[in-house]
Amino acid sequence: MVSVPAYDPSAAPSSSDTPPAATARHTRTIIAGCLAVCLAQIGLVLPAAINGVMQRTLHASGGELTWISDAFLVPAAVLALTFGVVGDLYGRKKLVVGAALVSAVGYLVSATSDSAAQLITGQAISGIGAAALFPASLSMITAVTTTPAARAKGLASWTTALSLGAFLAPLMSGGIVEHASFQWAFGVTGVLAVITALGAWLLATESSAPEGRSLDWPGQIAIAVAMLALLYGIIQGPSDGWSSTPVVASFVAFAVFIVAFVLVESRSTAPMLRLELFRIPAFAASAAMAVIGMFGFLGGAYDLSIRLGVIQHQGPFQAAVPFLIVQGVTPLIWPLLVRMLHRVGPGPMLVTGFVSLAGAQLWLRAVPIHESGLIPLLGPLVLNGVGFGLVVAALTAAAVNVVPPKLTGMAGATTSLVRDLGQTLGPAIVGAVALGMAARQITGSLADAGLTPKEHGIASAVLHEGGPLALHTADLGPLSAKLAPYTTEALARGYNNGLILTAVACLAAAVIAAVFVGFGPSGTRPAESEGSAA
Repeated sequence: MVSVPAYDPSAAPSSSDTPPAATARHTRTIIAGCLAVCLAQIGLVLPAAINGVMQRTLHASGGELTWISDAFLVPAAVLALTFGVVGDLYGRKKLVVGAALVSAVGYLVSATSDSAAQLITGQAISGIGAAALFPASLSMITAVTTTPAARAKGLASWTTALSLGAFLAPLMSGGIVEHASFQWAFGVTGVLAVITALGAWLLATESSAPEGRSLDWPGQIAIAVAMLALLYGIIQGPSDGWSSTPVVASFVAFAVFIVAFVLVESRSTAPMLRLELFRIPAFAASAAMAVIGMFGFLGGAYDLSIRLGVIQHQGPFQAAVPFLIVQGVTPLIWPLLVRMLHRVGPGPMLVTGFVSLAGAQLWLRAVPIHESGLIPLLGPLVLNGVGFGLVVAALTAAAVNVVPPKLTGMAGATTSLVRDLGQTLGPAIVGAVALGMAARQITGSLADAGLTPKEHGIASAVLHEGGPLALHTADLGPLSAKLAPYTTEALARGYNNGLILTAVACLAAAVIAAVFVGFGPSGTRPAESEGSAA
């Protein structure tokens, strides 16, 4: 998620600390940091298993369902670097406590939501909190781990907590929503956020490193507006029309603000993004690989969640099990992945990982939509988990290995930023492609569905207002039974085409890795290896 910051001597233990006291203090800080990153990761993965329930309960359109995920992902991606600086300037402990409380407010808004708009608002607030939790929790730990052995233990604990959050999220949301409304999943996560804030306040040691750090507000505002404009255009295009004034205006705004961002960063004395890094061809290629590859992975995961929860109407816990398998593979093979990174280097791991992701998505596409059991999905799910683990373990190392040592920290942070931006694009683009294709097919199929003029009018009105997902899940009495074969086929074909798109993206990332990263030995320096593992 984020790169490991440089060691901060000011955060080292004072001479007055006895070794046992210092060790206990550091252990408490590590526990607080692990609670924080676990909370942030739970929030990121939480909607995956309950997309179907949320869509049916709130009667959300396809665009609204996409916004529910992306409302969290966007701030978590575009604000992480800025919050890293805020923590350095004003204190990581204070930032973790405040971010956890902000997350709690967001989950309270989501837990009391009775409309898609309110849930999207709550997700956005929680995403802002997560944007601070990811970098601040890691910086808090690295500030108190002052030896290589302690640093390695702290990073391993942080990474384990990150993986644990990804594993617990579908288990928690699916299990809760199996017996209660989906709002309870957000309510329970809000309670965890309050516990995290209290834990950080009571356990963590304060640290900061303000020297040479400053906030880049113009750059931050420009990139945030650019990303929101781009996502608005992509998500609303299928429902509003690609030539509609708001959609066209959003793409124009994206172009204007992305140019403004480049200009601001090129002239800033303390840029949030060092543009000169992109003059290194291998680094530019690694950044492109991160955006394209992570778009492919998360787009495929979003596609799977729609297949299970919305198209097949699976229960929350049944829909959660596939995500438990995908998320559970990486922690199981992580020790092997770290050894592979040192022995074979990031190139072979990235090529194999992205090819595995592409193969998993094409394999999933070949599974008939009526197959709702776990056994037919087991192969692509395990392959997906293995591919994701390979990519996550090697992605940052590939970027930092091609830049001068003094720029490795910024290279790691930049890779985290572009990787997260790629993830935000996954649900948006896959949803736009799939829903656009499904809407066209359903419109053409209504004439052959044997509907009365009144039924045709009702179906057309629901399709126009809410899109294919709303028509598929709407309770229209006997009309729903007539429409079910047509909506199921159209949605299955649309989201299967989305899987072709994500698989092609993963293959493109594999080609970039093969050409620019190569298959030679790693040559990764020890400090960089620690950062890439995190």
